[in-house]
Amino acid sequence: MDISIYLTPVESLNNEPSKNPNRKNLGNIARIFTKPNHFPDLKNIDIVLLGVNEDRKSVNNEGCAQNPDRVRNKFYTLFPGDFKVRMADIGNIKQGHKIADTYFALMTVISELLKNNIIPIILGGSQDLTYANYQAYENLGQIINIVSVDTEFDIGDDSEAEITSKSFLSNIILHQPNYLFNYTNIGYQTYYVDQESINLMRNMFFDIYRLGDVKANMKEIEPLVRNADLLSFDISSIRFADSPGNANASPNGFNGEEACQICRYAGLSEKLSSIGFYEGNPSFDRNDQTATLIAQMIWYFIEGFYKRTREFPHRGTEDYLKYMVRIDGQEEEVVFYKSKKSDRWWMEVNCSSEMKMKYERHYLIPCSYQDYQTACKNDIPDRWWHAYQKLM
Repeated sequence: MDISIYLTPVESLNNEPSKNPNRKNLGNIARIFTKPNHFPDLKNIDIVLLGVNEDRKSVNNEGCAQNPDRVRNKFYTLFPGDFKVRMADIGNIKQGHKIADTYFALMTVISELLKNNIIPIILGGSQDLTYANYQAYENLGQIINIVSVDTEFDIGDDSEAEITSKSFLSNIILHQPNYLFNYTNIGYQTYYVDQESINLMRNMFFDIYRLGDVKANMKEIEPLVRNADLLSFDISSIRFADSPGNANASPNGFNGEEACQICRYAGLSEKLSSIGFYEGNPSFDRNDQTATLIAQMIWYFIEGFYKRTREFPHRGTEDYLKYMVRIDGQEEEVVFYKSKKSDRWWMEVNCSSEMKMKYERHYLIPCSYQDYQTACKNDIPDRWWHAYQKLM
């Protein structure tokens, strides 16, 4: 289908990237939609940049709709690494008369990109746009895992019936039919989250990780991100000192290097097929510091993508080492796989053949060596247990 009907060209792009066509920066490499009736050819394209100038459902961060082009102006001055970039910029989603119209347009465009094995990088706008991103997978009938880098869970409260940037997750959870297998939060800050919400996440066997715990061992984030189909990054999860461009910015949060590391992990994940950056706000930014950081985060995601090793464990292959651990009280052993190529780990959850067919992408869980050590100490890893409860 022709997705260009939902899109407008990039209008406020600086001329800086194209002043010297001999400079091989990203502004001269990407196919950019800058003129009407000149929509870029997406043949042989791996990655697409997509802006959404929408903030009508932003909570206390109006103005974030203006962020996509600010990020573009910083991103296109960057140079690629030692990889060949095949990307396009298809402009911005037309803002609908109603917010539902914007959601529908974004869902339709993302669905079409996913069908063509093109990864969309979504530049928000407010984080409620994650709901439309989720709907794209629903439209394709695909059960997915969502990972959110955020200070909160964004489930709102009982009084919030409408979707907002602070309640979109509850709408995803309650939506029927439901295509969400697992939700993971990385970096929540306890003083922003009430205990009832924490208990709810645990009772639903979702994976939630406090900011201090993940900052203490950033390598443990890799398997969390590797399990995602969709990653939603709220810029307010980055500390104010590194990212002032957000009305909800906090003194605490990830630093710039850690944010880039998370994005590189996301790029490396063979499973992840869309990523969105939300809530950056030029109204509060200083010298475009936040826009510059988001541009660098996107750069690291792209670098990770072109470093993918295309590995996923299968029984009987010689590319993986298989470990079987007996845990007291468990009828069957817990099976681990370790890649000989990358040293990455997975663990297999025992379930019926019927469930394996339905959840064929979810019963093999990315994990870490620490999970294997936990099992060797006669304890069930939390990630394994949470998946097991969903597959029973």
